[in-house]
Amino acid sequence: MKKLYTIAASILFLASCNSDPKGFTVSGSISGEPENGTTLFLKTTDSLNQLIDIDTATVQNGLFTFSGNQVEPKMHYIFIDKAQGNVPVIVENGEIEVSFQKDSIGYAKLKGTEQNEMFMDFLEESRTMNEMVRNIQNDMRMAAQQRDTAQVTALREEFIDLQESAKSFNLDYAKEHPNALISVLIVGNFLETKSLPAEEIQALFDSLTPEMKATEMGVKIREALEALKSTEIGAVAPNFSAPTPSGDVLALNDVTSNSKLTLVDFWAAWCKPCRMENPNIVSVYNKYKDKGFNVLGVSLDTQAEAWQRAIDSDGLAWNHISNLQRFQDPIARMYHINAIPAAFLIDQNGVIVARDLRGPALEQKVAEVLN
Repeated sequence: MKKLYTIAASILFLASCNSDPKGFTVSGSISGEPENGTTLFLKTTDSLNQLIDIDTATVQNGLFTFSGNQVEPKMHYIFIDKAQGNVPVIVENGEIEVSFQKDSIGYAKLKGTEQNEMFMDFLEESRTMNEMVRNIQNDMRMAAQQRDTAQVTALREEFIDLQESAKSFNLDYAKEHPNALISVLIVGNFLETKSLPAEEIQALFDSLTPEMKATEMGVKIREALEALKSTEIGAVAPNFSAPTPSGDVLALNDVTSNSKLTLVDFWAAWCKPCRMENPNIVSVYNKYKDKGFNVLGVSLDTQAEAWQRAIDSDGLAWNHISNLQRFQDPIARMYHINAIPAAFLIDQNGVIVARDLRGPALEQKVAEVLN
């Protein structure tokens, strides 16, 4: 459910450390006869991955400039007033050059600093793959409209092959460029999407240079990998506590110590898949609660009223806690939760015995343990 702002399908947010007291200058040129006085916005992201304004500039004779001092190189985005799309650029201290067409800003050219040169190399290959993806998707739509099932099937297989090629390209790039900010981003994307086994992601992260591991993104990845290890099946579930709807504080150990099997369910009132799964959890709870099955709901809501209404509406007659901080919730961060629903099944010894079981699979595992 968590939706991240993306650039060119595979570009996520990025930060690094490499300060230079001389500051930065982003010198831009726009072709396509932009009007003098057109406003441009330089934006980046905050800790919640929300865009925030950093600076503005105006176009004069097709040129514009942003300048300042950047403590750490970080991904920024240049927006043109009343135009769609944006230009991703790594703002770091140094002279950065950006050029693009007014009507095709998604194909901007970057140069001037080491990280932007490497970023440009990555973007060129990514853009080629993205164009291929768009072509296949267009062909699939046309084939579907013509009810050409054989063509749809062939194109779907081609699309899957292209996805694998893109994955291999990203993986090879990160291995070959351990000193690139984009490599940190790639590792983070693999971790976020769970598209590689945790041990492979760890090895890829370990191959990065010390400078890249020390970046803001690198630190987040290291913390997330540590969280993954501590929440693997067979590990003792990290204890936590948070307020209940009534304001009392309840800890995980308080629940597991009185149960043979506990489902820690990460959910939220705004999460439709969570709400769709709730009837199944209610059914399993009612069937096995007398045999020692319990549930602890950890809500990633931000509004107490909506949280309570959902509990009442869905008939969730078990313990609930929340810090009302969405994905910034310290429990969610401890358990590396970046999408919900997510769940951990914990035995009476506090050991995680299963993860993310839904539908019939949940009852099957509960029955296996308790019967």
